[in-house]
Amino acid sequence: MPLLYVTDLAYPARGRRYCDEDILLTSRLRRHFPLALCHPEDAEALVPAGFDAVIVRNSGPVLHYQESYDSFRAAALAAGTRVYNPLTGRGDMAGKQYLLDLTAAGYPVIPTIDDPADLGLLPSVPSYAVKPKQGADSIGLTFTPHPTGPAGANLIQPRIDFAYEVSFYFVDDAFQYALYAPDPQRRWELQPYEATPADLAFARSFIEWNTLSHGIQRVDACRAPSGELLLVELEDLNPYLSLDLLPPAAQDAFVTALTESLHSFLTA
Repeated sequence: MPLLYVTDLAYPARGRRYCDEDILLTSRLRRHFPLALCHPEDAEALVPAGFDAVIVRNSGPVLHYQESYDSFRAAALAAGTRVYNPLTGRGDMAGKQYLLDLTAAGYPVIPTIDDPADLGLLPSVPSYAVKPKQGADSIGLTFTPHPTGPAGANLIQPRIDFAYEVSFYFVDDAFQYALYAPDPQRRWELQPYEATPADLAFARSFIEWNTLSHGIQRVDACRAPSGELLLVELEDLNPYLSLDLLPPAAQDAFVTALTESLHSFLTA
């Protein structure tokens, strides 16, 4: 069952080395699957070359190759190509609309609007975070006391003085590990985090909402001043995993879970 593994080994991520993570993963996965690596802009052309599935990993923000990604996605859906994660994700894979939908549905997320005229629906704070609705990786993020702009163009959220950010990592619906950034100013200086039952119930609520049958997901949250967790992002397209921060046994457990998930996905 040959796999086409999509990655951008040269993507200059801040505080992370995408290439190292994908070298680790592919070196382990090739024990179980024949595989080839390609850049995201080459994926559509290579899919017909006899691959049973495409696994999208550290391919960088889609914003940088939007036309190629949209074309690949359309071609994969039309041809019934197996893509891991499946293209039915409702989180970042589909854009940022989910933050608005989850806010409206009453989920524990950072309250989000996309129209400055609705500012009264948000908590009154000295400053608001404003970022393009189609952005990624904090591209275009600004802070202002008076958000402006056309309706639907930007996401607007209250700027929260949170204690820390924490990420929960899942394969399919199975929790794998959690990492957190004790210093809010150093997002990618992560340490192991012991998730409580309440933390896991919080994270699982978004995994269940997303309804992906297979795949890798990362639930990013912040600890609000009042103590509760609030969703920051639901990464379901190509979440970076920070595997280099895990001890060997935890890395092994993750790779085993991923391998089993891929086998299940390919034979479903």
